[in-house]
Amino acid sequence: MTTVRELSALAKGPVLEAGQTGYAEEVAGFNAAVAHRPEVVVGARSSADVVEAVRFARARGWRVAVQSTGHGSHLPVAEGLLVTTGRLDEVRLDGAGRRLSAGAGVRWGSVVATAAPHGLAPIAGSSPGVGVVGFLLGGGIGPLARSHGFGSDYLESATLVTGTGEVVTATVEENSDVLWALRGGRPALGVVTEVRLRLVELPALYAGSLFFEEAHIETALRGWIDWTADAPAQVTTSVAIVRLPPAEAVPPPLRGRRLLTLRFAYPGDAAEGARLAAPLRKAAPVYLDLLGPLPIADVARIFNDPSGPVPAWASGGMLTRVDQDFASALLRHAGPGTNSPFLAAEVRHIGEATARDAVGGSAVGGRGALFTIGLIANDPALFSTSIPAAEARLVSDVAPWLSTEANGNFAAHPRVSREVTASVPAAIRAKISELQRRYDPDGLFRGTAP
Repeated sequence: MTTVRELSALAKGPVLEAGQTGYAEEVAGFNAAVAHRPEVVVGARSSADVVEAVRFARARGWRVAVQSTGHGSHLPVAEGLLVTTGRLDEVRLDGAGRRLSAGAGVRWGSVVATAAPHGLAPIAGSSPGVGVVGFLLGGGIGPLARSHGFGSDYLESATLVTGTGEVVTATVEENSDVLWALRGGRPALGVVTEVRLRLVELPALYAGSLFFEEAHIETALRGWIDWTADAPAQVTTSVAIVRLPPAEAVPPPLRGRRLLTLRFAYPGDAAEGARLAAPLRKAAPVYLDLLGPLPIADVARIFNDPSGPVPAWASGGMLTRVDQDFASALLRHAGPGTNSPFLAAEVRHIGEATARDAVGGSAVGGRGALFTIGLIANDPALFSTSIPAAEARLVSDVAPWLSTEANGNFAAHPRVSREVTASVPAAIRAKISELQRRYDPDGLFRGTAP
């Protein structure tokens, strides 16, 4: 049986045991509240490194977990082997073919920066620091969701190291069932080491955010909900009630305030974008207007997510609809005057393109939903005390609007993740289970975190 020392000689990337120099840095991720402590961590530099790591773990009956950026980490990896993929960071652009290949460690910011000079864009997430692969495996709902769909709809091929240590290429022609599962199904089949994406032409973008002060949160929220009833198909919007700390890292106009931020994205010219956004600007007095023509390279400014690392707790779900009664329920828990423990309570408007399946099909969850709801907290002292109770009260209050469908990327909290699994349609769940038995017969990747 291969020893740790022998594995270190076989792998090009670092192989570290707990206590060794560099171990703590290697296992650290975006979520500073989660401390991984696997028996061995392998910092992969190639698919071959992943193959060696998987075979090493399989010989010992160890579980294998994977981490790129750590945005998906909500439970610690306390045993077995952790593969980190941050060094698999190569990006290759085929501008003429409007395609891009990205290693498992690539973040969306690198993809956007590579494609933008060519007038191209990926259907990416809201944060430039999120890993490409993890986002796609959960479907991926970004700032262009209504106009362009799930990010996973643009996944055309992937390289996978399976639970048996074999390298599999999945395309629409070869191992198409694997590609189907990787498009949003979060299947426990192995380690994805590279993906190939279809890009879109995006010559113009009118996007950004509007901020409303606490006194106008209710009016702005209710106005947005009314507006979504007939929202243009090409416009993607979301709102978040945020309670920002009085910290120096927060820009002075936002510091220590409770605000409503309304995000807006229209893939078109400025004049039409301004016309479409006009009703939202009139919904309530605007405190900060950061909405206008936006270079493709600056798409992350729509959400302005933190770059991390930060302590994070997140939970969420899908909604069938929203209305004024839903607004009242949300305001009772996160609105003006409440003692909400959440940094943000967010609702995203989806539908339109997210309702249409990808060519060749996909396992993504939530195509029938019209909205998402998300809760974010950042005070570790509350993660196991007041936050679970506050979440339970809010979820109970909005139950009439919750969808029976779910999406893995919008159910990060462990309790909700179990509900996501249970809500997957039986046919999809059975097909993914069969693929798991075929590609990971020993269950190396099942039940691991992140």
